[in-house]
Amino acid sequence: MKSFCETLMEPLEQFLELGGIKKDITLLVLSGIAVVLSLAGVQPLPFDIAWVAIILCGVPIILEAIIGLVTAFDIKADVLVSLALIASVCIGETFAAGEVAFIMQLGGLLEELTVAKARAGIEKLVHLTPQTARVLKNGTEQTIPAEQVQVGDVLRVLPGETVPVDGIITAGQTSINQAVMTGESLPVDKTVGDEVSSGTVNQFGAFEMQAAKVGEDSSIQRMIRLVQSADAGKAKIVGLADRWATWIVVIALTAAALTWAVTGQIIRAVTILVVFCPCALVLATPTAIMAAIGNATKHGFLVREGDALERLARVRVLAFDKTGTLTCGTPEVVAVESVCPAYNNTDLYRFAASAEQLSEHPLGKAIVRCCKKDLGTELAAAQNFQMIPGRGISAVVDGVQLLAGSPELLKAEGIDFAVPASAENYLQKGATITYLAVNGRFAGFIALSDTLRAESADTIRQLAALGVQPVLLTGDHESAANAIAGQLGIREVRANCLPQDKLRYIDEFQQKGELVCMIGDGINDAPALKKAEVGIAMGGTGSDIAVDAADIALVDDEVKELPHLMALSKRMMTTIKLNLTFSMTLNFIAITLAITGILNPVVGALVHNAGSVLVIINSALLLNWKRP
Repeated sequence: MKSFCETLMEPLEQFLELGGIKKDITLLVLSGIAVVLSLAGVQPLPFDIAWVAIILCGVPIILEAIIGLVTAFDIKADVLVSLALIASVCIGETFAAGEVAFIMQLGGLLEELTVAKARAGIEKLVHLTPQTARVLKNGTEQTIPAEQVQVGDVLRVLPGETVPVDGIITAGQTSINQAVMTGESLPVDKTVGDEVSSGTVNQFGAFEMQAAKVGEDSSIQRMIRLVQSADAGKAKIVGLADRWATWIVVIALTAAALTWAVTGQIIRAVTILVVFCPCALVLATPTAIMAAIGNATKHGFLVREGDALERLARVRVLAFDKTGTLTCGTPEVVAVESVCPAYNNTDLYRFAASAEQLSEHPLGKAIVRCCKKDLGTELAAAQNFQMIPGRGISAVVDGVQLLAGSPELLKAEGIDFAVPASAENYLQKGATITYLAVNGRFAGFIALSDTLRAESADTIRQLAALGVQPVLLTGDHESAANAIAGQLGIREVRANCLPQDKLRYIDEFQQKGELVCMIGDGINDAPALKKAEVGIAMGGTGSDIAVDAADIALVDDEVKELPHLMALSKRMMTTIKLNLTFSMTLNFIAITLAITGILNPVVGALVHNAGSVLVIINSALLLNWKRP
């Protein structure tokens, strides 16, 4: 049977095991009950139950104020709160002390709940770093840790493996998924002499490469360092009460001392200290932020940084990634054109889709998907299918020998042809072309392109109406970037962007005093999302690393909600300013009444408590606010 002491210690041990925020909430609940009972005159303990709030909420404030003063002479709002608490206790006004301690800790908890920051993104980036490499030495293959690869080593990379270091292909052909570096979802064909980057994924053919940049110099390691350092210069907003704390303390002490000296009544001096406590001032910002976060959540935004909306209200430039943000991120067939009299466009489309059924290439899968959707017919079986890494495919469909792929594929098979003018037009618009040959003769082409989200154009127009300048930062080539920007009315375009390029462009804007919000979805956007004043990640199509690097995640990828978020952030700042103006006005009136002796400490505590309640109510109106 458990002893009495063990029975008592068990709940205490469970409490001590609680996490920080859970523990704070528990303390606040107990303190709140104590304050309410004290106000109602209910005293279940042999002493004033308000002491529970003083000990649980007040003592930590006093200790923090003392530590700040002694170690760094750091004067914050908690210094004035500590003076009010001690003075109230000294003259026996325990309810006033308990109520002030409770309100201040409530404000602290609200701020704590809104400023939690996730760091998992860097860890996930580290996991992308290849752990091993296949090194060719003396005609044999050895698997060694990737960090032991030296410049000049010859490596072999098999299909499906991650490239371990930066280097140049010396043998073989393949397609590389470079989304980690450029954000573009389509693989890039590579052959001898082409560069490959660490962290990118080899999709199809095995190849050999010579290591050029290894260890800390490799692309993936540079990416990790960018993410780790990008937000180092991002300003953190300091609470207004803390910014003005020194002046508040000086004014409060001076007013209290003069009142005591002139009237000889210490109770008036203590009342001044109590009503001078910046409770409403402390609550003004976090309550509005939490209400605005609640509103944003209803519109599909997960606000991961407490002060993100404050920063967003000051943003004047919105930098968009292209693929997966303004576009759907998946290729669609936009044109099929036959130049062969024996076969029309539909025949060619069906042949190509039938042959691509066995392909693992994203373009091949897109052709199959779009053909089934567009034609609504069953596809024929492909025979003698052959994948030619980095070039295309070969197959027999309905007795027809079909080649589908790059110009190099057709030329390697001895098929002489000129790129049609219509294909050149699609290339200028940023489309990708799959060239087709039937029975050894050039037959036509299929154009594929990423498509705009239906709401992107209207979203850009609404953002411009709010006074925000849209900018396109993309890893795609210039023609594709300009084509998309032209459709959307975006005037400033930066194409061929690697992660460091996006970072540099954002820094250029910030150097000119133009605060930037970056919106992206890929791993390559993570450094820019960190560097920008506010980072917004596409939560649905975006990578986990991009989401973890961002301040805000757009859960359902509905970019049409971005104008609401921008307007909400501005409305939130208006609410905060109203709260601050009201709280300071109320404090001034209460101080005047305290000096004249109209208010005593208990009534003074209730007055600024009422002010805190009104601030909370005003902030709560943001929960259901809608953009006019």
